[in-house]
Amino acid sequence: MMTDTLDPPAPSVDPGQPANLNACSLLHPRREAFEYGLLPIPKLVFTDPIQTLAPLKQKLAAQSPNHRVDSASLADALQISIDHAKLVLDTLSSVLCSDSDPLVRAKADETDSVGANVRDLVLFLYIQSYKKLLPKPHKDSHAVADVWPSTSAFDGYLSALSPLQLVRSNSRRFMPSQADEEAHQLSYLQKHMANIISLLTESSEGEDEESQVLTVEHFEHLGLLIRFGDKELEGTPLSQAAPFFANSDPDMPAAPVPITQVHGWLLENIACSLEHISERASPKENGPLNTSDQDVPMSDASITSAKSAASSKGLCFIEGISKSSFVKQSSDLKGSSVKVLNCHDSAIYILAPLRYATVYGCSDATIVLGAVGKVVRIEHCERVHIIVAAKRVCIANCRECMLFLGVNQPPLIVGDNHKLQVAPYNTFYSQLEEHLAEVGIEANINQWDKPITLGVVDPHDSLSHPAGVSDAQAESATSLDPDLFTSFLIPDWFGGEHTGSTKENPFPLPNAYLESQQRNKNNLEEIKQALGNAPLADTRKRELSNALHVYFKDWLYASGNIRQLYCLQGD
Repeated sequence: MMTDTLDPPAPSVDPGQPANLNACSLLHPRREAFEYGLLPIPKLVFTDPIQTLAPLKQKLAAQSPNHRVDSASLADALQISIDHAKLVLDTLSSVLCSDSDPLVRAKADETDSVGANVRDLVLFLYIQSYKKLLPKPHKDSHAVADVWPSTSAFDGYLSALSPLQLVRSNSRRFMPSQADEEAHQLSYLQKHMANIISLLTESSEGEDEESQVLTVEHFEHLGLLIRFGDKELEGTPLSQAAPFFANSDPDMPAAPVPITQVHGWLLENIACSLEHISERASPKENGPLNTSDQDVPMSDASITSAKSAASSKGLCFIEGISKSSFVKQSSDLKGSSVKVLNCHDSAIYILAPLRYATVYGCSDATIVLGAVGKVVRIEHCERVHIIVAAKRVCIANCRECMLFLGVNQPPLIVGDNHKLQVAPYNTFYSQLEEHLAEVGIEANINQWDKPITLGVVDPHDSLSHPAGVSDAQAESATSLDPDLFTSFLIPDWFGGEHTGSTKENPFPLPNAYLESQQRNKNNLEEIKQALGNAPLADTRKRELSNALHVYFKDWLYASGNIRQLYCLQGD
């Protein structure tokens, strides 16, 4: 069995197998597991995963006749808190590949009664040892400086781990390209595939690797980590794309296959896929790919700044929007996931049902995300207002951001954050309730004010960290003062062309915020009535009007609502 430190063995295939076993099928890592499934909980990061997880799997399976694990059993087995165990199950649920799994379909209060499949759970725990690629500096540092101010109130006293120092100015760091990340994740899987497969077998004590086999049912659990990318195989169950299980009858499942055969076939196709990624990537734009496993810096690469959205394998990119507005609805998106990258001083609206969303490296922007059924991750952002309805949200390494949330699970706050504020969801658009229902978000459950805060240091980050800070507690978020709460109006660009049933915010407001909203509305009516009845001469009315315009303009800039006016400009 391969250990954590050995290089992967050369792919080997039994020469007696049919010729199609050697045919290359493009494999892709399931980026959702790596981008949204890593939890910075030190007790989940094992120095030798296989030595810990193999006996853990046996223990958990023995305790549960149906091979499903609840949070109490997991907390006891890993010696973690019950809250962290529940977080593990919720996070696993959000990255499982099959929406038919009982854990995915469970309501918020049913997670423990349903539990997680043991094999899915141990694979999920295994990849907690994955280290992400080092971020890379932008090649055009001067262009970055134009949109990221060079000074901040936080400059001069932040720690070495400050997101400002990590992501700003000449040392500004950018998310690796999709090709770089995919190659790095595939390389990790290549190195650890023998261990991963062994966790799926029904091995007996003392049984050697040569005699271990894998059933079609257990092979399917690899779908958490990999998928096939060939066009003719898109959407095909993992086992049906594998030659040793293909075309098997569900009523008469295929015979179990030796794990050495499965391992050899997977390694061969991973190697083929890595070669394909390397050939596909443009050396001019990205530099040579770095496919090595942990602890090796990636090559420099620049993210294209373009006022457009491009989709790739169900993923839509919105990049480099600056001093403008940007609107996308369901019909404009080809994928079910969105990444909003490096947008500044703009208003961005993604009014669509989504599965996953990432907001990365944005500043001084207002971003509205429609309904996100799995996870939203917000990372390395500054002075951003984000309005989102989602199953769950994770905020990492952000500062001075305000988040108006409609979330079914407690917000997760990780890393080095400063001056975050959270508030209840505060807007709507005509199709919002249809989109919420489509992705499975319950509007009557909103846990916006129950954030879970983990440590400052992310053990999955390849950046080195000063000694002694690994257990430092991250700064949490404060709740917005109800007196400062206002509703956000989304412009109707389409003139009622896309009608829906939503006429108001579907998330119930807490009493304090509801009273504040009503009080502000009453105050506005009183002011309008007082101004209308004021016995003023025409010149005094003009002076009053000019003064109000000045104050209104100052308020627009101070509050950031000036971005709303971008929607009235031509793009």
